[in-house]
Amino acid sequence: MSSRLPNLLINNEMITQEQFLIFKSRQKESGNSVVTELTKLGVISEEQIAQFISGYYSLELVDMETVQIPEAVLKLLSKEFIQKYQVLPLSRSGKTLRVALVDPSIDFVLEDIKFITGFNVQPVVCTETQFLRGIEKFYHMGGTLNKILADMSDDTVEVVQTGGDAELDRLKEEVEAAPIVKLVDGILTDAISKRASDIHLEPYESQFRVRFRIDGVLQEVMSPPTHMKSAIVSRIKIMANLNIAERRVPQDGHINMKVADRGVDLRVSTLPTLFGEKIVMRILDKSNLTLDLTAFGFSEKAFADFEKAIRSPHGLILVTGPTGSGKTTTLYSVLSKINTPTVNTMTAEDPVEYNFAGLNQVQVRDEVNLTFATALKSFLRQDPDIIMIGEIRDLETGSIAVRAALTGHLVLSTLHTNSAAATVTRLVDMGIERFLVSSSVNLVVAQRLLRKICPKCKIPVEVHPEALREVGLDPDQCKGKTFYHGAGCLDCNNTGYRGRTGIYEVMAMTQRTREMVLEGANTHEIEQIAVKEGMLTLRMDGVEKFKKGVTTIEEVLRITGEGH
Repeated sequence: MSSRLPNLLINNEMITQEQFLIFKSRQKESGNSVVTELTKLGVISEEQIAQFISGYYSLELVDMETVQIPEAVLKLLSKEFIQKYQVLPLSRSGKTLRVALVDPSIDFVLEDIKFITGFNVQPVVCTETQFLRGIEKFYHMGGTLNKILADMSDDTVEVVQTGGDAELDRLKEEVEAAPIVKLVDGILTDAISKRASDIHLEPYESQFRVRFRIDGVLQEVMSPPTHMKSAIVSRIKIMANLNIAERRVPQDGHINMKVADRGVDLRVSTLPTLFGEKIVMRILDKSNLTLDLTAFGFSEKAFADFEKAIRSPHGLILVTGPTGSGKTTTLYSVLSKINTPTVNTMTAEDPVEYNFAGLNQVQVRDEVNLTFATALKSFLRQDPDIIMIGEIRDLETGSIAVRAALTGHLVLSTLHTNSAAATVTRLVDMGIERFLVSSSVNLVVAQRLLRKICPKCKIPVEVHPEALREVGLDPDQCKGKTFYHGAGCLDCNNTGYRGRTGIYEVMAMTQRTREMVLEGANTHEIEQIAVKEGMLTLRMDGVEKFKKGVTTIEEVLRITGEGH
């Protein structure tokens, strides 16, 4: 396979003879594609290369972002041919096949396509990154990850070591000497570039699967050969300073690393399964942390109630929702808004996800009896103004939190309940007296995260009247209104969604609500009164975001539940 591209670039003064010689020697060692090796030199970008090819051969330069390829066209060329020659069949019209190429200067590639398919070939040009993302989307061949691995340089990922013995150092050298290092670094870098929150590495009898959780949904990204699973797991355990010889019990660790000069923390958890150790890594990227409450998506009244509560000098503010619903981010955002040099703010967390200047953060450690309750007791002897407790899990923690809120402290915490009203009754069910709950709680926020429609492939869509009725909308009143969904593109991994926003149920404890708690009202009765006083339920807030074109009706139903 011979490419004339480097010579064409020299002849047209796009690169120098010296740069060409460096490229030649490096490509011989690396085996990378011509475009990858040229761009790694840093003297020319792949966009410049694509534009040059387009002009030189008088070929159209296509944007692959919104391209949809029919199934029948995809089957015209084998995966091996597509990867080897970096060519994608796009569409067929009569006897003509339209194909996108990264490098049309490769000898005989167009003739080979014509011979294999029996069609006349109409070539167009695309960038290598778009080609790789295309084969990842249409052929599920891990294109982006292959690109990252090819582009990987020694300083792309830097592990910040926190110590280790001689045996660990020896094992680290063995693993780093193998190509496995590039694979692991590629997985981590790819996950961060795709905005993943978690990485799952899962061993099965005949498969080793890698999945990323992106916008709250798991997506399979690759399946490395099963014989590599032990080496991959060992590499990650060494990076996390875990005992690689211990495979029978779960272990927890963390990795501090730099990706493109950006600090990223990974919480690593291992779990022995039938066919090896499963690893889950939670990605904590402070640069992606949004701390601006105004950007969270609160309705006007909800935001006003929330802001009034956090400005109060004392009382209990509770944020509730399932794991992964953004409760911790909401609490951090509140603290970043109200923590000033004039107040003493203390937090007890399990674990401490992000380190913030100006906060006295305590890591809960059950093994030494440093629980939420014992931490909270100690806080009250430390002259605090604001206290944040990671979670109220039991009566002892709840009772101390309530007492602290009643004695002049602003207390923030989380609970696992399904709604704001259910949070109040949960505290009573724990054993806290009704009069204490009624007088201490200022505000309860129930929240969920739902996916937003991808802005690049957002298109109008017809919504079935039954679906509108399901979320409480009158189909007749919705006539003439435009609703949207995502068609799917390379930018959103063909899901139609990109990014997430919150839906919130913000229940301020008004005089009437406090009276109902004292009277022993149930969750449904409390919620009814709160809605009458202007509270939006999670479903109602989700429907508002659907009407505004932020999300889809399917996503609202998925997150808030059928018949909620």
